[in-house]
Amino acid sequence: MTPANFQHLANFIWSVADLLRGPYRPPQFERVMLPLTVLRRFDAVLAPSKAAVLKRHAELSAKGMANIDAVLNNLAKDEDGKPLGFHNHSQLDFQKLKGDPDNIGRHLADYINGFSENIRKIFERFEFDKEIEKLEESNRLYQVVSQFAEVDLHPKRVDNITMGLVFEDLIRRFNEAANETAGDHFTPREVIQLMVNLLLEPDTKVLTQAGIIVTICDPACGTGGMLAEAQNWIRAHNDQATVKVFGQDYNPRSYAVAASDLLIKGHKDGQVVLGNTLTEDPFPDQRFDYLLANPPFGVDWKAEKKTIDRWPNFRGYNGKLPRINDGALLFLLYMMSKFQDYKAGSRDKPGSRTAIVFNGSPLFTGGAGSGESEIRRWIIEHDQLEAIVALPEQMFYNTGIGTFIWVVTNRKAKHRKGKIQLIDARERWAPMKRSLGDKRRYLDQAAIDDVTREHGSPENNKTSRVFDNADFGYRRITVQRPLRLRFQLTTEAKERFLNTCPELFDALQAVEDAVGTYPTLDWNKTWDKVQKVIKHLPEDMKGWTAGAKGTAQKKIFRECFTSVDPEAMPVVAKQHKTDPLGDSQLFPGQTLPDDLSTRDLYAVLGLYADGKGKHTEYEADPALKDVESVPLKEDIVSYVLREVRPYVADAWIDRVAVDEQDGGIGKVGCEINFNRVFFQYKAPRPLKEIDAELAGVERRILELLREVTE
Repeated sequence: MTPANFQHLANFIWSVADLLRGPYRPPQFERVMLPLTVLRRFDAVLAPSKAAVLKRHAELSAKGMANIDAVLNNLAKDEDGKPLGFHNHSQLDFQKLKGDPDNIGRHLADYINGFSENIRKIFERFEFDKEIEKLEESNRLYQVVSQFAEVDLHPKRVDNITMGLVFEDLIRRFNEAANETAGDHFTPREVIQLMVNLLLEPDTKVLTQAGIIVTICDPACGTGGMLAEAQNWIRAHNDQATVKVFGQDYNPRSYAVAASDLLIKGHKDGQVVLGNTLTEDPFPDQRFDYLLANPPFGVDWKAEKKTIDRWPNFRGYNGKLPRINDGALLFLLYMMSKFQDYKAGSRDKPGSRTAIVFNGSPLFTGGAGSGESEIRRWIIEHDQLEAIVALPEQMFYNTGIGTFIWVVTNRKAKHRKGKIQLIDARERWAPMKRSLGDKRRYLDQAAIDDVTREHGSPENNKTSRVFDNADFGYRRITVQRPLRLRFQLTTEAKERFLNTCPELFDALQAVEDAVGTYPTLDWNKTWDKVQKVIKHLPEDMKGWTAGAKGTAQKKIFRECFTSVDPEAMPVVAKQHKTDPLGDSQLFPGQTLPDDLSTRDLYAVLGLYADGKGKHTEYEADPALKDVESVPLKEDIVSYVLREVRPYVADAWIDRVAVDEQDGGIGKVGCEINFNRVFFQYKAPRPLKEIDAELAGVERRILELLREVTE
């Protein structure tokens, strides 16, 4: 059987589902059919060398030797005489299992126990012993095993490539049947195909070379669909290439499927491991040419936090980590830690590429200084983000939200240096004839080809835009406005004040006599008067004390007798007799406008000159504090003078809030907003047209009402 006509075999195996209806619901069919498909393939593959393995097993057992797996694994060989890496030393096979219907359950369990340890571990993860019991209780086990015995999966009839295609087709059908949870471990085939194209197409010349050896890793491999599609692409372009695949998954059943697929296809050099990618690295000393993954969306990493917090860094990244309720970017950091070193023209340092599926959160969640923003900044500043593709909504089986493919690499092509490409494929979908869970749309081949072509020739058009790295950076600055206080001695305010500071009764009376009870709009002058009054009071009448208590008394005095009034004069915080800035580097790396006056610069920084060399600094009103995001490509002062001061003339930027990394005002952040980039304004319809439509609706309503009332 050739790869072109594998579908007939897949359909025959799928027909076993008819025997399972009743004891199993459709989403549960895989619990039986996948393990038995694996068993039947192993049975057929091991058949040519089975007699030699049994003979050698008997000899070694008679000598009482232990740990004989290595010897027998090397003795079990494929059609070309190459060791398979696993064996079965049971006297049983599928044909013999059919010969004893009464003991089919016990014999099947014994047959599985006759496999080498690496295969037994896989079946432990399948938890197939439970399914054997369930099938026996429903009197279906013998029928199911008998039907699988009729499937000829011998390597002479079904080679590894075809068998892999059959296995992938069955996995796809099972995951589509289990659409309520399929998104946890199954990515739609067309999405995987697009990811593989974006990942591998730029390296076509290298991957088609004779004798090429390629390593691929999926750290959240699920059932292995991405690894399989990547292998298929390379095989289609170069059937002589050696592909070594590696994977890891946290779900035992998914791991078992992926590990089985690896063995079915004869990949002895590859490895699939069960474990938690965020805390367990099964390949600590390995680096890979290509990596791809679809980690769970919005995964909570609270359980892993204690372990990760003990590390000096996370996979080589020393910055702030994302929020506890979404660790998607941690998977990308792990994948980047597995990049090969890169040096142009060096065969020993070829670099790596990765493609990963995210929801929208990693693009823009978190403001400047947050973990998400810092990771985006780190990736972009290292010039490793090559492209992002926005996919249509309703593409995945258990969620209708929009998704994005990120392409990240440490060996950008020369024309991509310092650039990031965004591709908008959100409208390139075709409707499905039948919905599968939340999946109602798919990418047809034409859409996949179009996106692949756009990625291969980056240019600006309606659906593709190329930006400089700095275009996605911004500086988050704090904008302050002066506190304006209205002062007035009212009866209610005096009662509040004396309830807190009764020792100041005489002083308050003297202040009232001096300043009166009428409101004033200049707290600065009023406070000067108050201080002069208190200064000239006899010591036994002052009541004001020095130190912390005196400071507290002054604070209570202002709180009780002032209120915010936009018409009042700004409250002076400090007056500088000398230049308060000097040689301060407040805008490192930025070029200020040539025509910018010193007076305007200082005013933007909240320092107001009196023309005599002195500068006044006002107290900020916390209720009026705001923030602005200034593009990194623009200097802060020009931005404030253009976007802030014309509308809020008394505003200034907080020069105290300094970014720890570069010493400049404000915090640097990074975000990628597709809606802003690809937004297309649509003018509203003319009012006359809308009015006419509403009038027509009113007429129809009146006509319907007449029919009811007449």
